[in-house]
Amino acid sequence: MIRCIAVDDEPLALEIITDFAKKVPFLQLVATFENAAEALRFLQEERVDLLFLDIKMPDITGIQFMKSLKYPPMVVFTTAYGEYALEGFDLEVVDYLLKPVPFERFLRAATKALELKTMSQQKNNDNNNNHVNDYIFIKTEYKIIKINLEDILFIEALKDYTKIYTPYQPVLTLRSLKSFETRLPSDKFIRVHRSYVVSLNKINSVEKNTVMIANQSIPISDGYREKFYDVINRNS
Repeated sequence: MIRCIAVDDEPLALEIITDFAKKVPFLQLVATFENAAEALRFLQEERVDLLFLDIKMPDITGIQFMKSLKYPPMVVFTTAYGEYALEGFDLEVVDYLLKPVPFERFLRAATKALELKTMSQQKNNDNNNNHVNDYIFIKTEYKIIKINLEDILFIEALKDYTKIYTPYQPVLTLRSLKSFETRLPSDKFIRVHRSYVVSLNKINSVEKNTVMIANQSIPISDGYREKFYDVINRNS
């Protein structure tokens, strides 16, 4: 079950989300809010897995609200303004719903959230059991291929695809970079940029906020720099 809340300054939009959520068996809509301040207080006191968040609100935008959360839950943006889509996906939200939202798109977004939560729980279970598969299966074009984790150099997010680099040949898949970050063992792979996850074992050198892997230069962005160097320093 996914515990979720909705934040939107339009009462009608909240009514629609409430109605849709009732039709999805794995969603539990525990509260709705017409202003961000009340939602923030709720998030500070209650566990929430998923946030349906309007972008254009009077006092604060949904994007600003999300950035203000130290540990944000999964987020699905809802808005009538399509120009916010790119910035929304840059924040790695689960989905971006354009109003008026049809139920089919709402269900697809909820299903994405469920898949991410399931993968996160599986990763935690694997780590707790000190056992993680040393391979993954990837759907690419019309087939599913097996890739050994030891063969992965780094993973890059492209516009519509994610590319997995290996010593042999790159593999394209429609899976998101976030899904790889969630599923791969954190002691072997680390996010260094919104577009890159790298294998710690394959790093040749680090210089001037750049990672070198197999003669490829990969940037380390500000948002991931501190965590990356913490990991590097612990292993130096």
